[in-house]
Amino acid sequence: MSFFWIWDFVKPVSEIIILWIVFYHVLVFFEGTRAFQVFRGISYLLIMFLGAQILGLDIINWLLTKFFAISIIALLIIFQPELRQGLARLGQQHLFNIALEESEIVAIIEEVATAVYKLARQKVGCLIAVERETRLKIYIESGLEVDAKISAELIQSIFLLPSPLHDGGIITRGNRIMSASCLFPLSDNPSFSKIVGTRHRAAIGITEHTDAVVVMVSEQSGEVSVAADGRFISIDNRERLAGILKDLLVSEVKKKK
Repeated sequence: MSFFWIWDFVKPVSEIIILWIVFYHVLVFFEGTRAFQVFRGISYLLIMFLGAQILGLDIINWLLTKFFAISIIALLIIFQPELRQGLARLGQQHLFNIALEESEIVAIIEEVATAVYKLARQKVGCLIAVERETRLKIYIESGLEVDAKISAELIQSIFLLPSPLHDGGIITRGNRIMSASCLFPLSDNPSFSKIVGTRHRAAIGITEHTDAVVVMVSEQSGEVSVAADGRFISIDNRERLAGILKDLLVSEVKKKK
């Protein structure tokens, strides 16, 4: 008898913990998108719903049940782009990642930073996407195969005219440039459409669909930017660029160890 009494108490507590963990990961996944605030609001309503069930508040429980039923359909329609991007990320995860030592990653970052600032001084536009966990196969296949070791000289030769590969972006995997002249999806975030150009929107767009890190040089101003998770920041010197890339790429490797 005592076992069933304990289970009657443990069961709802377990449900709350499991649902809260799931919802927390959903919030983290959609952080930085327009769906984030809505999901956070729903998490508060979910707490109310579970509290109403535990306390036996039948009227509140009935109202919230009806509200959630309608909300699910509305959310599927309103946030269809975010859900599509989320499913795309899940479907593109690496089963096995190319393992690089920290020193190798730092050396690659130095090559990229050197090339980027040499191009920036000449106001030569460039887009460099660094693959992380999410596979960039569909974007790699949109360009022309390179499959060569990353070096500052190779990056510059790709983007400097009269190279036939200077349009589009390059994609790196591990210590190699996989493809050049790749097409990146443009961001459909309305907050960017009027303040940035096509190259910025392409850099932001691929980071909205994947977890890639993108380094970009503006052809008009020579300004250097880094995009990740659907956001971008401007970089004012080579050392800061290298530092930010180390934070994004090296720290990820340390977490896995």
